Amino acid sequence: MNSVICLLERAAAHWPERTAVTDEHRSLTYRELRENARRAASGLLRTGDSTAPVMVYLPKSAEMLIGFNAAMYAGRPYVPTDAAAPAQRLQKILSNSHPSAVVTNRQLGEGLAGIDLGGVPVLYIDELVQCEEDAAAVDAAVARVTDADPVYVMYTSGSTGEPKGVTIPHRGVLLFARWAEKTFGWDCETIIANQAPLYFDVSVMDVYGAMRCGGKLILTPEVLFRFPNKLPEFLQENAVTSIYWVPTVMINIANSGALDGIELPALKSVAFAGEVMPNLQLNVWRRALPGRIFANLYGPTETDVCTAYVVDRDFADGDPLPIGKPLPNMKVLLLGEDGMPVKTGETGEICVAGSGVNIGYWNRPDLTERAFTTDPRNTAWQERYYRTGDLGWYNEYGEIMFAGRRDGQIKLRGNRIELGEVENAARLLPGVENVCVIFDKARQEIVLFLETAQEIPLRTARREMRGTLPTYMMPGRIVCMEKLPHNANDKIDRVSLTKWLEEN
Repeated sequence: MNSVICLLERAAAHWPERTAVTDEHRSLTYRELRENARRAASGLLRTGDSTAPVMVYLPKSAEMLIGFNAAMYAGRPYVPTDAAAPAQRLQKILSNSHPSAVVTNRQLGEGLAGIDLGGVPVLYIDELVQCEEDAAAVDAAVARVTDADPVYVMYTSGSTGEPKGVTIPHRGVLLFARWAEKTFGWDCETIIANQAPLYFDVSVMDVYGAMRCGGKLILTPEVLFRFPNKLPEFLQENAVTSIYWVPTVMINIANSGALDGIELPALKSVAFAGEVMPNLQLNVWRRALPGRIFANLYGPTETDVCTAYVVDRDFADGDPLPIGKPLPNMKVLLLGEDGMPVKTGETGEICVAGSGVNIGYWNRPDLTERAFTTDPRNTAWQERYYRTGDLGWYNEYGEIMFAGRRDGQIKLRGNRIELGEVENAARLLPGVENVCVIFDKARQEIVLFLETAQEIPLRTARREMRGTLPTYMMPGRIVCMEKLPHNANDKIDRVSLTKWLEEN
């Protein structure tokens, strides 16, 4: 397989009439997905023989997946784009990616009127799928692609808020999909309920894992995630066999009590990534679903998933959960501040090399150069390692333990503090649904945000955490909220909380 599009070709050949994807409005079989994508690719190819990416600017839908596959059939990477993105962000993405085309619908296309497209053609998906297929041109475009070429350019924001185009190669997605199929025992009977937006890297395993095994992908209605008590019913009604969701969603479900008394016999595997998964709520899931596969996946957008831990033992509610060991064809180094690998038990920055690592930031060689390092022990040749900015250490099982962000480690009154440790302790407070810790630089204090229905006085919280945290790590301020803010990926919105601090 030289390209991710080979997964669709294979699925359409083996399981043509099985459902590939279903959303709130329609379903497509693998045959229909292939036919629509190849016709749309033929329309793209008539706009010119370009290898520049295709910006897919559509709502989360079956049409968006047609757009992804059409770009790949045309031999081009795709840029998945949030249909609700503000105009300023769209402009920055367009200016950096210089796409060969924008694939959208009429409603969103009209909204592009105030944006400088730089002459880029805007193509409507409903017209593209009506194009006559040029099989020879499509096959020739696919044949030119190698597994080292980019499959997508996914824009993420760094500390500056400027979108950065993370460029992932075909081989990374192909190997990841194969690993998921083997690890979770997926086959053509698999039904995956997707949670993550399709412009967020957590969706990659859902989309291409389903395609790899000929399974069915359900694009779960986004409104359901506002009502966590309804989600288990949705899984039950649709006989879902596998989910891969962000921890905040799983925490909300566990806290809602929705897993009590409900039977989910079809659900075989539960994976999660994107945030720290607390064992307090994971244990609720494990008690409700004994004998199932639970997996903690780790990796920034620049590596997709690079390590994984399939839960194989019990943990106390307050224990941290490992992020595991590298996936096949991936390697991890933990480097200390001196740039050398740390010793067992010591904390170092997680650096990743391998098939799934970011080729580079699209049209930003300056950022790319700063983001990578090499293995200092290898003098024969310089193997590129992506510097994640995350910290980790090895436990007695040889598993990597996540120790928070490098920029989440602060120094307060001479003491080095990892904010993630404060969060772990706060999660055990009675009546707390979720937590987030922010360091207020202006006031030089640790602020603990709690999602709780009742006010928890600072003195009470500090007394409860005294057995877990030393005095110098205690929060100086507590903010109780009925609901912590979430971003578009359903993770806790730390940017909003930081702004709230600035204004209060």
